[in-house]
Amino acid sequence: MGKAISFTAIFRANSLNYGEGIANISELKKIHRGNGDVLTFASRQSVRYDIVRLGNEWFQWNLQTVDKAKGTVQFREDVTIEQSEEMDLFGYLKTGKKSLKRPAVVRLSHAVSMEPYRSDMEFLNNMGLAERIDETPNLANIEQHESFYTYTVTIDLDRIGVDLANKENPVELPAAEKIKRLHELLDILKLLNRNIRGRQESLSPLFVIGGIYPVANPFFLGRVMLEPQNRFWNLKVEALQDVGNTTFGNHVVADDTHIGYVSGIFHNEAQLQAAFTHTGTVEQFFAHLKTAITDYYGANV
Repeated sequence: MGKAISFTAIFRANSLNYGEGIANISELKKIHRGNGDVLTFASRQSVRYDIVRLGNEWFQWNLQTVDKAKGTVQFREDVTIEQSEEMDLFGYLKTGKKSLKRPAVVRLSHAVSMEPYRSDMEFLNNMGLAERIDETPNLANIEQHESFYTYTVTIDLDRIGVDLANKENPVELPAAEKIKRLHELLDILKLLNRNIRGRQESLSPLFVIGGIYPVANPFFLGRVMLEPQNRFWNLKVEALQDVGNTTFGNHVVADDTHIGYVSGIFHNEAQLQAAFTHTGTVEQFFAHLKTAITDYYGANV
């Protein structure tokens, strides 16, 4: 039976993804819930963009892989997953002489705020520049939202480094290269950040729950929730326990589940420790995944 990584993370950040806007108002991307809450979100495309950006900056991932064919900007026909970490992890669609499609191996959800948006706005102008030439400044308003956000990553380990889209030229990378790419991806997710409007926001996890499972399934997607209090925050541990009690075949999800968190953020840390056996720091969580990846591919060479 194959293996897959799935984990859900929480981070705290400010105003991560803007849409088109109206007039001089920059609007955040939002989701409207049935209970009346308005949640902001960073799209999965924006999260993917920053993963690839940091892969190039930190690990020299190859980005010279794009061309324009038939009027469409897409990955080059002559580039395979061997030359492109991005194509390996996130898939591709090529519509050249022969259409080739490889679905994403690393699946991302939107990063959705865990606290509702309350219509906070920031008024801006460029007075500093306008005063230099005695001109009237331009005015703008941008929506602002400081919140915890949560997103989920799911990775099918048996599909990393394997491309069968082109049946005439199938590709499979060595186990060492698969391990290298996944270790780099985990390092990026551990220290993920986003550059936006002159700010660099940290998307580094404050809490993360997941592990390596016998099926590629986002077990904790939509199950990680906050209980807002007056002066502190709790996580809804009961919802996490219910997921942990889920079975697949002869496997109990909780047996393969690890938790990592930054101390002092959530008030009910002791409750988390009592509910799950494998708890520790965020660093320990990612170290566990790295070791498990190395062992898995080593055992399957």
